[in-house]
Parts: sequence; structure tokens; C-alpha cells
Amino acid sequence: MTHCYAPAVMTRLFALKFKFCLRLAFALLLILPLHAHSNDSNIVVLGDSLSAAYGINEQDGWVALLQKRLDDEGFDYAVINASISGETSAGGLTRFSRLLKQYHPSIVILALGANDGLRGLSLMEMKTNLANIINQAQINNAEVLLVGMQLPPNYGQAFNALFSDTFEQLASDQQIALVPFLLDGIGENKTMFQQDGLHPTANAQAKVLDNIWPTLKQMLKSK
Repeated sequence: MTHCYAPAVMTRLFALKFKFCLRLAFALLLILPLHAHSNDSNIVVLGDSLSAAYGINEQDGWVALLQKRLDDEGFDYAVINASISGETSAGGLTRFSRLLKQYHPSIVILALGANDGLRGLSLMEMKTNLANIINQAQINNAEVLLVGMQLPPNYGQAFNALFSDTFEQLASDQQIALVPFLLDGIGENKTMFQQDGLHPTANAQAKVLDNIWPTLKQMLKSK
């Protein structure tokens, strides 16, 4: 059976559909900026045990303290801690593309390399891995803050110098911000380290954050 609608009914149906489309379009306009805002406000920390709060409560680690400081100072950023204890530059590179797709960060704090040095891995490979992470971040419109490390004295002065210089060379080559030494100011204070002598205590985490904050703050945008 064929349905025939009077012109008045057709006009009314058209008006209802038109109003519905307008409301839908308006709703989409409201939703889309919120999604973009969320993506623009993510900071991913890609590090190892020094950033993963090894041996202490997670809320006491410098990454958790970073989120609190951002909130307290009025910066609308969400910090995602993608750090894993024992992580090397190669492991971080393997995981990084997935992190980019998942979080779309505007800033990446790259704090890897310590385990490469402690295990005596190739510094050339470490530099290549870190450079690839930096390049991927930049292709995806994320700024990178590179965090350098130093090794214990027993690794020898020559190797230690080559190791720490690698971070400075990378920052210069890639033209990115650099924090030369994550543990600056606490490295020679044994009371600020756990029994293993490698991982800072909970009381030292605020100082670790203070080493990063001045450089990071220059990269932040007021929301």
C-alpha cells in the first residue's frame, strides 16, 4: 500500500527533521573542541624505575608530584606515567608508537638511558633509539623534554663522560630542551637514596621534580 501524506504533514515532517539536524550539528560542535582540548593537554613521561616510583608509593614519586604541581599552578594538563622499571631505550622505542596513538601527547618527557649505561649497552644504539623516539614525537606534533643521566663513578670517567655527553649531543642535534641530570643535587647524598644506592627515597622526589620543573614550565601553555 502506498502512503500519501498531505502537503501540510510533509512540511511538518521536514521541519522536524531540519530541527533535529541543527541540534545534532550544534552538539557535535560542542563535543569536538573538548576532544581536541583533551589531546592537547597530555604529558607522557617515558622513563624507567627512576620515574616509575620504584620502591616507594606511586603517589610519592616525582611524576605524581608533577601532576599536583600542575594543578596547583593552574596548568590544565594530564600526566600519563608510561615509565617501567628496568626499561631501556630500545624497550621505550618499541612501546612509543602505541603511546602516541593512545594519548596524543603535546609534551613528552623522555627519561630513558640509565639502564643502557648500567648494563654497558652500546651508547651509539642508545642514541639512535632515543633519536627515533624524538623524531616520532615531533612528527606527531609533540614537544620533547630530554632528561639526562649520569652513571656511578665505578663505571670509569671516560665511559661516564661519553654517556652523559650523549644526551647533550642529542638535545643539540634535535634542537630540544634538556635537563642535564635528573638527580642533580642529590647524587652525592646517600641519605636521599634507598638501600640499593640507586633509587631516590620518597623524601628526595620533590628535589627530582625541582630539577625538571624550570625547563618544563617554559614549555607549558596556560589553558
